[in-house]
Amino acid sequence: MSSVKNVAVVGATGAVGRETIRVLEQRRFPVGELRLFASPRSAGMTVPFAGREVPVRALECVPAEFEGIDLVLVSAGGAVSRRVCPVAAAAGATVIDKSSVFRMEPDVPLVVPEVNPQAIRRRPRGIVANPNCATIQLVVAVAPLHRAAGIRRMVVSTYQSASGAGEKGRAELEADTRAFLEGRAPVQSTFARPLGFNCVPLIDRLLDDGSTFEERKTVEETRKILEAPALRIAATTVRVPVLVGHSAAVFLELERPLAPEEAWAELCRAPGVVVVDEPSVGKVPTPRDAAGTDAVYVGRIRRDPSVEHGLALWVVADNLRKGAATNGVQIAELLL
Repeated sequence: MSSVKNVAVVGATGAVGRETIRVLEQRRFPVGELRLFASPRSAGMTVPFAGREVPVRALECVPAEFEGIDLVLVSAGGAVSRRVCPVAAAAGATVIDKSSVFRMEPDVPLVVPEVNPQAIRRRPRGIVANPNCATIQLVVAVAPLHRAAGIRRMVVSTYQSASGAGEKGRAELEADTRAFLEGRAPVQSTFARPLGFNCVPLIDRLLDDGSTFEERKTVEETRKILEAPALRIAATTVRVPVLVGHSAAVFLELERPLAPEEAWAELCRAPGVVVVDEPSVGKVPTPRDAAGTDAVYVGRIRRDPSVEHGLALWVVADNLRKGAATNGVQIAELLL
């Protein structure tokens, strides 16, 4: 890598923000100055980076905060993104936003570097969108199969960890699990139902058609990234009592025949994919195995006999890293 960049991280003390800072250091991104921003209650804290403690500033959303900054990574939620991204871009920075605010805007590229790196070339507003965490791992896994045999229809069920709701989600799962074991009242404020020892098929708000916004994001973002606007997709998203790591059961109806062995070979060649597929000896991808890593793990690759040219697979990734922080830093690397 070359060309040192001055970098700002907005939402620096949240789960994804802290992971972003770690990933910048681990991947040796050429950071010159690093500015960290968060809410006023986090001002004055410090975050470790490259052997030093970097102070956190209270975000004011004014252009002066981004003067001299080349790259801004934003992971502070939609309301903050809506305010800060245009300000930072107008100050001359390229903004990588991890909220859903800009993802479906036609003049904002939605990028997964292993799948559609070319999309980053056209960014007239100076903003690049990072997809939804579950969508990222899904498209990394299915894109090589789409190129090989064409996807006619996809049915996907995601099993998403508590940390997908941030630090407060992870803390609530831990507290509710203890409450359940100790016979106390459930702890619930972040999720639609108590999450300890439970599965909750409601993520984000409910829409008029009975789907959730999380499910709509899965459908619409996948179509945009794959450049397949007519692709038929049915999605169900479920919150599960896992601390870190999202999983997905994926069923594909393909345009052309693709044997499981051929799919296995395509996935083994695909960037960012690790195939773990020896179920007879218990070698299958799990969230615990994926936590702390950047790959998308695929296993249980098999024929789906319910449709012509059907294929089924299981996909797992760390939602805080590849599902958010690492994908954002990989986008930044495309800009070097």
